[in-house]
Amino acid sequence: MPIDPYILLLLGTVGIAALLPARGAGADVASGASTAAIAFLFFLYGARLSTREALDGLKHWRLHTTVLACTFVVFPLLGLAARGLVPVLLTHPLYQGLLFLTLVPSTVQSSIAFTSIARGNVPAAICAGSFSSLAGIVITPLLAGALLGSSGGGFSADSLLKIVLQLLVPFLAGQLLRRWIGGFITRHKKILGYVDRGSILLVVYTAFSEGMVQGIWHQVSAVRLAGLLAVEAVVLAVMLTLTWYGGKALRFDREDRIAIQFAGSKKSLASGLPMASVLFGAHASLAVLPLMLFHQMQLMVCAVIAKRRARDPLPEVTESAAPTAGSRTAVGTGTRSG
Repeated sequence: MPIDPYILLLLGTVGIAALLPARGAGADVASGASTAAIAFLFFLYGARLSTREALDGLKHWRLHTTVLACTFVVFPLLGLAARGLVPVLLTHPLYQGLLFLTLVPSTVQSSIAFTSIARGNVPAAICAGSFSSLAGIVITPLLAGALLGSSGGGFSADSLLKIVLQLLVPFLAGQLLRRWIGGFITRHKKILGYVDRGSILLVVYTAFSEGMVQGIWHQVSAVRLAGLLAVEAVVLAVMLTLTWYGGKALRFDREDRIAIQFAGSKKSLASGLPMASVLFGAHASLAVLPLMLFHQMQLMVCAVIAKRRARDPLPEVTESAAPTAGSRTAVGTGTRSG
């Protein structure tokens, strides 16, 4: 079961924030740099997403609707159900972070990677993750406003305006400029990937620095963290089971069920961290802790599942079924480029 090296970097950043938190003028500089980094991050997201790929992916609308329903309906319902665990197992701030975790969009890269390992419908996973990320820019803040309200660390109309200015506007700008900068983005994908991750590290440092200065980490104990991990393990198990057997009940084939399971059971650290920073402000450190823990848990569990799925015997393809399979692959190939 792999340990994501990036999680180690995130934990190291948290440690630096604990030992050397930004204060005074340094905190203002870090906050300004974090705001700029978030805007640039979502600009890159917009520049990478091909509009034509998204339109081609609509041909498999049943699968994408299923993934979106898992991400933005079933997950939040589980988060609301966990409210009954406060204060016996979870503190209220940890519950707020857990509920926020259930509201963020799905991943893209890991969903694609695990779907590929398990021999699933990779083009569908690409589109499903992209649609989820795109929808999350709008849906996640709206759900946070409806379900978290003012108890979510100061969520308000001002927070919604910040979301529009820091996330949606840069994303749309990236989409508009993609025609001219798309080639550059593709050629320098690896370097810009480091920019992505560096931006998120800066966001984490700023959020946890604010938390240290305000002393909110005294609210968390080892027992509460263990309780949080147990709850997250149950949520992940429920979603993995529901996406797999729900896909079967909806009559999706094996390849599509794999894509649904891996895209519908995950939450994006890359999208969630910047959103939490905007939505929660000084309370963002506790808000993102459940997401960071869930991210590592989902990687470890899904890696095992993907390897087991890869050993499953493939169903025999009859001659009458061959054209259908080829047709879907052709659609998927069109969404894979770029």
